[in-house]
Amino acid sequence: MILLQALLLGYLLGTIPFGLFFAWISGAGDVRKIGSGNIGATNVLRTGKKWAAAATLLCDGAKGAAAVLLARTLLPPGAELIAAAAVVLGHMFPLWLRFKGGKGVATFLGVCFALYWPVGLMVAATWIGAACIWRISSLSALIAIALSSAYFMLFHLEASAGLALALSLLIYWMHRDNIRRLLQGTEPRIGKKSSAAT
Repeated sequence: MILLQALLLGYLLGTIPFGLFFAWISGAGDVRKIGSGNIGATNVLRTGKKWAAAATLLCDGAKGAAAVLLARTLLPPGAELIAAAAVVLGHMFPLWLRFKGGKGVATFLGVCFALYWPVGLMVAATWIGAACIWRISSLSALIAIALSSAYFMLFHLEASAGLALALSLLIYWMHRDNIRRLLQGTEPRIGKKSSAAT
């Protein structure tokens, strides 16, 4: 029952499609028909609506943190790890959108902050630093995500490190098209507008 409660709590929070909502109210239309077609903050930014992208980033991160904090408060110890995995899965595969959601980076970042805030800061700093250097959102995210498990290990948080590693592999799989474009040198840079889904 505890496992089910943690799964439902995390998954249902994860399925809230903030990117779809903020893109729509900004007048950009259906973000699923723009750029990469996913509902994450990076794709919302491709609409040119910076405030909508920022709001999506914050809210997608907040739902990741909320899943962990609520599970930690309401359920027995360890449930927060299950809720953390479920919220990322809910963001990636929302039932309401035919299991086609975002790629999980912002939600994962929120999870890191809630599990142990110093690790969240380290992951965020890595992401921002890489973005400032290369100006490619997917590359910055992949670098930060790849290091997240090691950051947890620095603080001897083995269970969180194991979760981070599993979610990192899933996030890398969700970015397989981005990785291919990075290797080809065709991945778009931050802020580039798109008018149609690729």
